[in-house]
Amino acid sequence: MALKGETSSGGARDGTSDSSSAARRNSKKPKYSRFTQQELPACKPILTPAWVSKQMKSPVYIYYQLDNFYQNHRRYVKSRSDKQLRSKASEDVTSTCKPEAVTENNSPIVPCGLIAWSLFNDTYGFSVKNKVIEVSKKNIAWKSDQESKFGSDVYPKNFQSGGLIGGAKLNASIPLSEQEDLIVWMRTAALPTFRKLYGKIETDLEANDEVTVVIQNNYNTYSFGGKKRLVLSTTSWIGGKNDFLGVAYLTVGGLCLFLAISFILLYVIKPRPLGDPSYLSWNRGHTSSTF
Repeated sequence: MALKGETSSGGARDGTSDSSSAARRNSKKPKYSRFTQQELPACKPILTPAWVSKQMKSPVYIYYQLDNFYQNHRRYVKSRSDKQLRSKASEDVTSTCKPEAVTENNSPIVPCGLIAWSLFNDTYGFSVKNKVIEVSKKNIAWKSDQESKFGSDVYPKNFQSGGLIGGAKLNASIPLSEQEDLIVWMRTAALPTFRKLYGKIETDLEANDEVTVVIQNNYNTYSFGGKKRLVLSTTSWIGGKNDFLGVAYLTVGGLCLFLAISFILLYVIKPRPLGDPSYLSWNRGHTSSTF
């Protein structure tokens, strides 16, 4: 009985092997090879931050960059009061600033609105060879904004005084026209990834200098799945580095070239027949009068 049982199980194994081999023959799965499975030896470089091998002449601009932050959201963009920002007499004009319009005691918040409430508040400190580098906050905002959109008689009031703090606080003894961090932030960006000017380093950075950056990480980007970056850059006579215009011009130019080639090929392969002028109404009328 034991032997018979082994023979029976052996027959079952043979049937299973036959069916599996038949399944392999009928399968469309390609034959295994290191080439088809992309297992050949390959170079896989790991990119690391590059060293700057040339001098950065002053001023060196410091930018903070935010990713996945939609400053162009309709409700966010409208949550401000331009009249309040311009004049102290319009301090109570907060109807467009909800939900950051007034305090629990119905006192106006200056500046009101979600844009000001979410003011970026990370801070950066720089040093080279244990020597602190001063960061200038002067002239980082547009002069037109300082002079026309933010009043010199408007001072922060009841700002960031609620239970939920959105971002940086403002010095209540300094008028809004001199709060350049706020002015830069209030000029909302059109795209979800943007850079804003934090300050300027007004000394040269020599080649191969090791810059130590101390970051106070205050701004919460985890709640909206965003990222923060710090960028040091210089400018030339045509401005700073920005890939957007180059990509836009190449995209539009490539599309125009593609359409031009397509129309040429269409005209050569299948040209449109020209019309017969004898069918024109004035030609038909002239022919009938001749007869």
